[in-house]
Amino acid sequence: MNDKTIAIYCFLDDLFKVMGRKTAAHCKLSDAEIATTALVAALYFHGNQATACQYMQAHYGMKMIDKSGFNRRLHRLEATLVVIFRALGASLKELNTTARYVIDSFPVAVCRNCRIPRCRLLKGKAYHGYNEAKKEYFYGFKVQLMVTGDNQPVDYFITAGSFHDSTAFQAMQLDLPEGSELYADSAYTDYEQEDLYAECDQIYLKTHRKKNSLRPDQPYEKFLKNTFRKPVEAVFSQITNLFPRKIHAVTPQGFLLKVFLFILAFSIDTCLEVIPVWRVPV
Repeated sequence: MNDKTIAIYCFLDDLFKVMGRKTAAHCKLSDAEIATTALVAALYFHGNQATACQYMQAHYGMKMIDKSGFNRRLHRLEATLVVIFRALGASLKELNTTARYVIDSFPVAVCRNCRIPRCRLLKGKAYHGYNEAKKEYFYGFKVQLMVTGDNQPVDYFITAGSFHDSTAFQAMQLDLPEGSELYADSAYTDYEQEDLYAECDQIYLKTHRKKNSLRPDQPYEKFLKNTFRKPVEAVFSQITNLFPRKIHAVTPQGFLLKVFLFILAFSIDTCLEVIPVWRVPV
């Protein structure tokens, strides 16, 4: 834990220097310390940032600041952290010699179904979704996550829970190398989009076909799609295992930021030993 915390700090500090980001002289903590604390909270303390601050103070002598000040600093860093995630994704795409990717979604509920009428964080039917894997309804958001064949996250997209996967996929902008193969389940079926990507970008969507599909798979195609698509569920399990029983947030933006921090923490944790800092384009 200590070694990984130091590695994350050095990684972020070097990236911020490369990006030319400087911390104001009056700030007690640097941007790298704020970001490291948030990621340590996501990795080891189920997103509890107050506990992570105490850990960083006790083990690394980090100066303490009040909770509201920490949150304000972290929200100001959100755009920079998204850039870092995209840069990591770009580097992983360069290293992905198989040119194989997988996309799928998982739900993130903001509360239990019985508490929906009393929920103050979100309002509206747009957030009522259905989790096909568990055959249950939920209230919150749906995360579209794209990973490499080695289960390294390279892209994400968050929608309201009621959005169908195919609708969310249409809103995403695929930035994949030519010749890439993108595997997905039947919820992403869209023949027009499939043809468009193949013709214009040479990105080939390998969508699992239903029994009544107009483009049925051959037996070997069905086997390959199932084989390459299934491991992404293990990534979802590892990410959601980092979640607390309830993600505490006061605003929808704060809730989405915490969800993103879990994804970023998992991504950095899994690829820190794979990509040197100098390989990350920023």
